[in-house]
Amino acid sequence: MPRETTAAKQARARKILDGLQHAYPDAKIALDFKTPLQLLIATILSAQCTDERVNMVTPGLFKTYPTAQALARAKPAKLEKEIRSTGFFRAKTRSLLGMARALVERHAGEVPRDRDALVELPGVGLKTANVVLGNAFGVDALAVDTHVFRVSQRLALAKSENATEIHDQLVQILPKGRLTQGTHLLIIHGRRTCVARKPACPVCAVRALCPWPDKTRA
Repeated sequence: MPRETTAAKQARARKILDGLQHAYPDAKIALDFKTPLQLLIATILSAQCTDERVNMVTPGLFKTYPTAQALARAKPAKLEKEIRSTGFFRAKTRSLLGMARALVERHAGEVPRDRDALVELPGVGLKTANVVLGNAFGVDALAVDTHVFRVSQRLALAKSENATEIHDQLVQILPKGRLTQGTHLLIIHGRRTCVARKPACPVCAVRALCPWPDKTRA
């Protein structure tokens, strides 16, 4: 097989997003939020946890800690108890408190809409920053979670063992202006069809555009 050119891969990527958009017109972020701070909190909690579980925990959390200032004053033991069901609660408590205190000290309690400023916050990496930028601020941003990591490589749109490298490769391939949408589409495809252990290849909306050699059969 000849090596796919960048232009050919970009054209295929556009067709893939079109196919996924047709298959999943309801694709959107699954975390519930109303403000950038709420989304930042929810995204930190979502690490190694389902969005459904996070959405069960956050309503009470958002009511108790409506501002970064309130969260920064939270007692660690109390916060740990409140988020315990999301898993890794001690580490997440440290991240939430560090993030809130940094917001208060550096940004007057407001979530910055700048990627570099976001990733400098404790507990905030590139993925979390891009989730917030793309969904709270409307910035075109790609967030590489476990589904995007897996699905993009099966589709041969990117290849690496490193999520940041996957991000950088996809940004060069996916259509500009569709990075946030592309994130939602790849995630929902990974959850509903291109699952980790036994993907439903026979009913995949973009099967004809996927070169993955290990497709499942009907």
